[in-house]
Amino acid sequence: MKRTRKDILDIFVIGFALFSMFFGAGNVIFPPYLGLGCGKQWFLGFVCYYLADIGLALLALFAILRRGGPEGITRRLGKVPAAILMSAIVLCIGPMLAIPRTAATTYEMSLAPLVSGFSPALFSALFFLLILFLCVRESAVVDIVGKVLTPALLIGLLVLIVKGVMDPIGPVPDRVLVDNVPMTGIEAGYQTMDVLAAMVFGIIVLKSAKAKGHEDPQSLFRVVAGAGAVAGAALLVVYLGLTYLGVTMSRFFDLSVLRTYLVVAIVRNLMGYAGIVLFSIVVALACVTTAVALVSSAAGYFSTLSGGRLRYSWLAAAICLFSAVFSCIGLDQIVSIAAPILNIVYPPTLVLIFLSFFDRHIHSDWVFRMAALGALLTSLLTTADFGASMPFLNALPLSAYGFGWVLPAAIFGVIGGLIGRKTA
Repeated sequence: MKRTRKDILDIFVIGFALFSMFFGAGNVIFPPYLGLGCGKQWFLGFVCYYLADIGLALLALFAILRRGGPEGITRRLGKVPAAILMSAIVLCIGPMLAIPRTAATTYEMSLAPLVSGFSPALFSALFFLLILFLCVRESAVVDIVGKVLTPALLIGLLVLIVKGVMDPIGPVPDRVLVDNVPMTGIEAGYQTMDVLAAMVFGIIVLKSAKAKGHEDPQSLFRVVAGAGAVAGAALLVVYLGLTYLGVTMSRFFDLSVLRTYLVVAIVRNLMGYAGIVLFSIVVALACVTTAVALVSSAAGYFSTLSGGRLRYSWLAAAICLFSAVFSCIGLDQIVSIAAPILNIVYPPTLVLIFLSFFDRHIHSDWVFRMAALGALLTSLLTTADFGASMPFLNALPLSAYGFGWVLPAAIFGVIGGLIGRKTA
């Protein structure tokens, strides 16, 4: 069916909205650090990062489109396991990891470069008091800032990238600082948590498309797919440029540098002090709007899960309090803590996303349950670093790329199919 002018306009409007959802200010820190570590193999690292981040996030979005919502992906686990998995996902993109990261990022990228000696604990308390006020009052300020912010952040990053490409800070080095470039790229992609965010925010995209009149399945799929392509293309340009900028800083830093300091150093080298001031303001606003969206989503989810027994306002306050305390450990510490948690949560989530595309052809729920269990057990053993005592973990296909759980998930899925036949 031929696309109309309205379809094209809707695709770009929703596409840029999707871009703003996937691209938070915290995402700025991962590509430059990846480029710094990968050195001469920076492009390979970037490809692995992009596929593990946006590639899988768009796959999750299309899975949600097919199943009508996140619950359509997890429901065949059973009510309790599905609730546990979704709760783990919401905690990851909420108070356990992503929300504290917004405050730590704002402090290290917006305040610390401009004001020395300001207490991180005091800043965190003030930051989350603001977030709580905006969440509880549902202020229109957030919507206004969000509409202005995304174009401002994108334009600022493009100016930075173009300047860094036209006049590089330094040459691409011959060295590689990481042991496994593909695995490093995949883990950096996991750290963005965009796949998990897609499980929570994807339904917003569907509602937006339906609100614009795209009710029938073909029109809905066409617009959402087009929007995904627009968002993916924009993120490709931004992430590729930021990864390259990180490579050009190799003569100044090694992997001991803080991720936020590396970004600040890039801005300082390319745009001077005025650029740091402007960048600090934009990043702060981006983190505020991101934090508001995450706090409200997490509080709303757990309020619904409790059947309304836990009030939204109480949950928002509890999430802000916990996040304020946790954010004080610093961004790099939060990232370090996040890595093993995400390595455990991602595999069963990805298994369910993949299987959801074949939902109509898989008649037994046991296939979903066992496949997810196989991925979960393998990721638990691998993350706990039992490789020495269980050498088969390192011998699994794709284990060098962080996907050693694929074969166990497939085997467990087949076993689930056999169980389903016997219990039918």
